[in-house]
Amino acid sequence: MLRYTLMRLGIFAGCLVVVWGLVYSGVAPRGLGDSNGMWVVLLALLISAPISFVVLRKERDRASVQIVQKVDRVKANLEANRSQEDAVDDSARAQGQTS
Repeated sequence: MLRYTLMRLGIFAGCLVVVWGLVYSGVAPRGLGDSNGMWVVLLALLISAPISFVVLRKERDRASVQIVQKVDRVKANLEANRSQEDAVDDSARAQGQTS
């Protein structure tokens, strides 16, 4: 998951550098007044999102599989704890009824 996040940040940083260069060279329009920095960041986000979606598809699927495996392990552990508690409770009730 960390690898996927770092790759997304890398794509965003690359887009940010390219957009910044285009804006300051005059190829892309500047923002209004003092909003130029925000304009560059928003434009970089807008460009990096579809690039990340296409380029990082395999990495996203890999991260998704890891998350599903972790969730399944946690569910299995919770179910095991629940069954242990049920067994202890059942034996305590059985001992209480025979006394």
